[in-house]
Amino acid sequence: MRGNDTFTESLFSVRKLEDFVPSAHPLRSIRVMANDALAKMDRLFARMYEADVKGGRPSIAPEKLLRAMLLQVLFSIRSERQLMEQVQYNLLFRWFIGLAMDDVVWVPTVFTKNRERLIKHDAVIEFFNEVVKIAGKKELLSGEHFSVDGTLIHAWAGHKSFVRKDSDDQNNEGGDDKGDFKGSKRSNETHQSKTDPEARLYRKGKTASELRYMGHTLSDNRHGLIVNARVTCADGHAEREAAKVMLNDARQAIDDDRVEITVGADKGYDAQEFIEACQEMKVTPHVAQNTSGRRSAVADTIAASVGYAISQQKRKLIEQGFGWVKTVGRMRQVTVRGLKRVDQMFVLNMAAYNLVRLRSLGQVRL
Repeated sequence: MRGNDTFTESLFSVRKLEDFVPSAHPLRSIRVMANDALAKMDRLFARMYEADVKGGRPSIAPEKLLRAMLLQVLFSIRSERQLMEQVQYNLLFRWFIGLAMDDVVWVPTVFTKNRERLIKHDAVIEFFNEVVKIAGKKELLSGEHFSVDGTLIHAWAGHKSFVRKDSDDQNNEGGDDKGDFKGSKRSNETHQSKTDPEARLYRKGKTASELRYMGHTLSDNRHGLIVNARVTCADGHAEREAAKVMLNDARQAIDDDRVEITVGADKGYDAQEFIEACQEMKVTPHVAQNTSGRRSAVADTIAASVGYAISQQKRKLIEQGFGWVKTVGRMRQVTVRGLKRVDQMFVLNMAAYNLVRLRSLGQVRL
């Protein structure tokens, strides 16, 4: 017998949001790990709001804000406005964030303003560090063998915004009155983007010159998990300088200087000053030798070792993180402006990547 095309809604419902989420859904394990990391940040959250006037209107809970930002990364959502739209009707999103069915969804502009507080207090960096600690407790990190690399990030600014620094005419966009910059000589010393002043015109290899930032990561060789991440202005020395900072942090995390630390890297890091800096930090540089018309700064005795060959094989795992954040995380071209905001989004993306990897590694171990 054919059923009737009717819709009868119950006056009351006794089902919880938990009931609508499948028991084997990937977000379940990710939410558990994210909540463990957020629970360790309670003191930081308290300091973030201690200066607020008592009795004022409550802001968005930072835990819910960070979980919402994670969703934006995990599901490749373009903007806060689109995120809030989906939270309005998506029960899975409401459950992950911690919003009940009757809770009012935040206004996108309020969401964006509250996110600035996280930047001011480095809350995203702290969240990333707590996720790394979870990986350490699960014994998924070697803590001794690393790889380092960098990647280019397109800034949210176009060529026509790149104008002379000493120009008073805001309509003169790098060339004539029509904004025709072709044939004109431009450099970061004389020009600056009106849209994003901290972006730098940069090219690498056979790529075209674009306004860019540069993202850097330090990965653990055991499973390719990211243990350090940061964004700098793009230039020819940024990769090596950021690598030295991240390796110094890794060395300081190990109290015993007798523990050997190794770092794998591509030929771009084969520079005398970088190799010497690694040796001063007691880090063995397993850097790919660059012998194209020059002599490599990496000693042949290091290049002939078994560990060197393993590091060169393992260092390719770091590319998986870059590929994930540029496709899923939409970091190929950022939609925020300013070094601090780009750095926040990059670190958050790497934290999300680690959570996905931890979930997958947990499944494999089972």
